[in-house]
Amino acid sequence: MAERRILARGEARIEVLEEGEGPPVLLLPSLGRGAEDFAAVAPLVAAAGFRVIRPEPRGIGASQGPMEGLTLYDLAADAAAALPGPAVVAGHAFGNWVARALAASQPGLVRGVVLLAASIGVKAAPDIRAAIDGSFDPALPEAERLRHLQRGYFAPGHDARVWLSGWHPPVAHMQRAATAATDEAWKRVADRVQTLYVAAAQDTIAPVPTEAELRRLIGARAELMVVPDAGHALLPEQPEATAAALVAFARAC
Repeated sequence: MAERRILARGEARIEVLEEGEGPPVLLLPSLGRGAEDFAAVAPLVAAAGFRVIRPEPRGIGASQGPMEGLTLYDLAADAAAALPGPAVVAGHAFGNWVARALAASQPGLVRGVVLLAASIGVKAAPDIRAAIDGSFDPALPEAERLRHLQRGYFAPGHDARVWLSGWHPPVAHMQRAATAATDEAWKRVADRVQTLYVAAAQDTIAPVPTEAELRRLIGARAELMVVPDAGHALLPEQPEATAAALVAFARAC
C-alpha cells in the first residue's frame, strides 16, 4: 500500500506516493497524466527491494503551484524534492524529458536513467498527432476517443478503455509550454549517466530506434531493450516486463 505525503517546494506543494524499502527509484508519468499510471508497476519494483517514489505533476491530485513561466528544470526540481538521495530515475513518454532534465540539472541525485517508450527525436506523423490530441479531448464521443487511444497508444488486441480517464489537459498545456521554454542541454542524457531505453515494439509515437540511432541522439552510454506486444502506453499493457527491466537496471547501477 502506497503512503502519501505532501512536500513543500517554494510556492509549490507536491503530492508524493511512496512504497517499499531500499534504494530509491523515481517514477515520472506521461504527458498530462499522473502517478496512477505506474499503479501496476510500482508494487512489483517495491517488492524487489526498492523504495518507489511517485510524485504527482503540478495540477494533478494534491500537487499544486504556479503553472506558467516554467521549464523542464522546474518540473525536474519538483520531482527531485521527493528524493532522499541518489536514485534511479525512470520517465514514461513525456516523463522521460523530466528525467533527462533532472540528470542534467542535479546529476548528484541520479544514479541512472530509464526511458520508457520515450520520444527522443522523431516527430509524430500528422495522423498520430491527431490521435494524441483526440485522446485528450473530453468533448469527443467515447467511441471516437477510444479510436484515438487505440491508434496512438495501444498495441493491437489491448483494451484502450483503461486510459479513457486520467487525462489532465491543463497539465499537458503547462508541460508543453515548459518544454518549449527549455534549452536543449538536457537531451544527451547518456553522455552523463548510464541510460536504459525501454522501447515498445508496436509504438507508433516513438518507434523503436536502432542502437546506433539511440546513441547518436542521446549519447554513448545508452542501452536498448524492446518489450514485445506493447504500444506507447506500455505501462498498462506490459507492467511485469516494465518492472523487470527497471529492477534489473536498478540492481546493476
